[in-house]
Amino acid sequence: MTDERAQDDDHREKQRGPVTLRRDRSEESTTTDQRLLDSRGPSDWVHTDPWRVLRIQAEFVEGFGALAEVPRAVTVFGSARTGEDHPEYELGMRIGSALAKAGFAAITGGGPGAMEAVNRGASEAGGVSIGLGIELPFEQGLNRWVDLGVNFRYFFARKTMFIKYSQAFICLPGGFGTLDELFEALTLVQTKKVTKFPVVLFGTAYWQGLYDWLRDSVHASGKIGEKDLALLHLTDDVDDAVRVVEEAYQAWSDTH
Repeated sequence: MTDERAQDDDHREKQRGPVTLRRDRSEESTTTDQRLLDSRGPSDWVHTDPWRVLRIQAEFVEGFGALAEVPRAVTVFGSARTGEDHPEYELGMRIGSALAKAGFAAITGGGPGAMEAVNRGASEAGGVSIGLGIELPFEQGLNRWVDLGVNFRYFFARKTMFIKYSQAFICLPGGFGTLDELFEALTLVQTKKVTKFPVVLFGTAYWQGLYDWLRDSVHASGKIGEKDLALLHLTDDVDDAVRVVEEAYQAWSDTH
């Protein structure tokens, strides 16, 4: 009888939706429906991985829904620490305004500093000013110049929106966040996950050192090719930056 009991224990099985639970894992005192309908008990379930999947799904649905009818757009990155009295703030406003006048929506991370400047320039020029915010412990909400804003919990969902709804990236001087988005975009273009996607580094005094390192160390040692280095365009001129964006968009439009 002991052996039979052991065999029965080994074959214990329970279905939890598409999930199969066997042996000791099958011993659950409640069902999924019961836990859903029971208002008592701890709220730890909200923070479990299966629930996070639904939150992630909701972020993608919300983002796609909010941005689906956005016209052609350019994402502009830059430091949240740029003060309103800093020359880079004025540059951000000029870029946002120029993009709006060229018929592009301006997308930023929705925060303060350079992001606010771009949103402000686009909004004051009568363009579409978009902010895709992220939940962070040290930044508060979307800036007041965002006309269409979406807040995200997850960086990867937010990054997808930047790429999916932009025709180009313009990077003002910025920190880790700007560098993260810059190299993500370069990787996606290099691997042909996205095409006809220019990346403009605005501010040669700030970006030249990085470009020189990529050329003299990374490219020189064979880690990237000549075409990879050519993905970057350095400029200090707003009209030049917009020209690069427009030419790339036209080339893309001609093939679609």
